[in-house]
Amino acid sequence: MMKKKDTVTIYDVAREAGVSMATVSRVVNGNPNVKPATRKKVLDVIRELGYRPNAVARGLASKKTTTVGVVIPDISNMFYAELARGIEDIASMYHYNIILCNSDLNNERELGLIGTLLEKQVDGLLFLGGELTDAHRELFSAATVPVVLAATRDEKKEWPFVSIDQIQAAKEAVSVLIHEGNRQVAMISGPLTDPVGGYPRWLGYKEALEENGITLDEKLVKVGDFRYRSGYEAMKELLETVPDITAVFAASDEMAVGAMHALMDAGRNVPEDVSVMGFENIPLASRTRPLLSTVAVPMYDIGAVAMRLLTKYMNEEPVESGQVILQYSIELRGSTRLKEWEEERND
Repeated sequence: MMKKKDTVTIYDVAREAGVSMATVSRVVNGNPNVKPATRKKVLDVIRELGYRPNAVARGLASKKTTTVGVVIPDISNMFYAELARGIEDIASMYHYNIILCNSDLNNERELGLIGTLLEKQVDGLLFLGGELTDAHRELFSAATVPVVLAATRDEKKEWPFVSIDQIQAAKEAVSVLIHEGNRQVAMISGPLTDPVGGYPRWLGYKEALEENGITLDEKLVKVGDFRYRSGYEAMKELLETVPDITAVFAASDEMAVGAMHALMDAGRNVPEDVSVMGFENIPLASRTRPLLSTVAVPMYDIGAVAMRLLTKYMNEEPVESGQVILQYSIELRGSTRLKEWEEERND
């Protein structure tokens, strides 16, 4: 048996096993047209030599790399971490590898990552939760591989997407607070320039107020960045400007938990003095005290369905619809006084 060397080639395996390179290729690729004894001999040699097939070379031959690029805006955000898990599970099921890239909420970096992934000849691209600008559209249009959006949507319907109805979800969440009897419902919003989780959730808040005959008061709206600290600071500002506030809707669970802690530090009880509603239903929502009422976004499912949709495009399978809107739910827990939203809504 030959000694191992830095780079073992398919030629080395074929020579040691006494078979052709085509036979080795068939074994590596799982082709059933190989005799069991020959397959065992080749696999033994592969293990002995430590041979690893060259993915790049196989990609050039098959014009497929079995690799999918995923661009994510903030991997430290639990919302996107759960989405990534759904993507990874389905990718593994269909034998695709994932290249996960974090853009750090930086638009220029995001565009650069998309370009790099396409240069690496990925078989498909998943774009998570960012703003779809004209620059993005140009890159996607020039791509020769399928692109699917996850946790965002293309209002022009040029690109397939998987998401929820953000506006309706926010509207229903705020309606819960109004049905508790609150007439001063504040909002801690994400950036209104954010077309994914910022503006749509603010719009849902606004529509809920209007439908219940409540005038929008700009003093009751503070803008955060979806993270805990901004929720805490925004709640402190609200208590200074509107001390008699009785309810707040936060556009993310992290901001909602920050708001609850600011209320507690100010001597306010949740929900007896102020009801708090979040959005997303990340694991943190069920670990704080009181437990956080929130919009339960099917984060894992969004990632899983988006990945499955992408596999259909990559393999040219039939697709019934490229625009998939998944169902959300309202999880009522200890941070709000209303306990049964479905019953209340149907009365």
